[in-house]
Amino acid sequence: MSEMKSSSHDGALPRIGQRRVALVTGGASGIGRGLVEELLDRGLSVAAGDVNDGHLSALRDDLACHRPRLMTLHLDVAEPSDWSRAVAQIEARFGAIDILCLNAGIGILGPILGSRPADWTWLIQVNLAGATNGLASLLPGMRARGGGHILATSSMGGLVAANDGGIYSCAKFGVVALIEALRAELSDEGIVATVLCPAAVNTNILDHEALRPEHLSDSGIVPPPAEAERMREMARSILSLGADPREVGRRAVAAMDRGDPYVFTDGAVANLLALREAAILAGRSRGEGAK
Repeated sequence: MSEMKSSSHDGALPRIGQRRVALVTGGASGIGRGLVEELLDRGLSVAAGDVNDGHLSALRDDLACHRPRLMTLHLDVAEPSDWSRAVAQIEARFGAIDILCLNAGIGILGPILGSRPADWTWLIQVNLAGATNGLASLLPGMRARGGGHILATSSMGGLVAANDGGIYSCAKFGVVALIEALRAELSDEGIVATVLCPAAVNTNILDHEALRPEHLSDSGIVPPPAEAERMREMARSILSLGADPREVGRRAVAAMDRGDPYVFTDGAVANLLALREAAILAGRSRGEGAK
């Protein structure tokens, strides 16, 4: 598969250490926390937004040494009003946000054929609209100032649809398309857009069903409680063998620093990408032969 267009400013873009303020959504745990810690270590002021207030409290306690440059706030990325409030609070304390890490996401899996409208609404609202809401709130300011970095967390599920991952992949494919298109459109404006496509990472992403809003509770893919817990335990055991979130944060920030279009967390994904590319090219060849 061809790579995203490189920015014509790639050689002259300010490095991450020259930026001042970052916002990380889903920033209180998992990959988001890894991004927060790495950006703090780079000397930036960082706002961590999250819907889990318990995780935010733990983050504040664990990173107390960074307190002057760390801000935590409740942020539901699916709610435009939350974005307006959060941006105003961050800018009042730190100034303009010039790094935006659109990391918040939920990992609810299940077959498309068993899904209901509420399943689609929740997944799309958080995993895709959560990113577009953030861009609507912050991209105009970045463009007016003539620079910035955007990182959006997709998934390997945003490039290859896995078993029972159809709804999830629909949203995550959208995130990849969003960043690929933005990177091309912003290539002459000093703004770098990068997409992170992690494979297995040791996070709590599959524990998010407890956060489902009551008005979206009519799910066709949530199994009975005993079966759900068994599946979560199996998923946790698999994810525990995945990449360390702190290392993923380090790798992602380094990629932003270089102006890279994509970030991966596991070299083994090369085989999956090669198989997908081969299948697409095979289909194209068959189509050409039918002319």
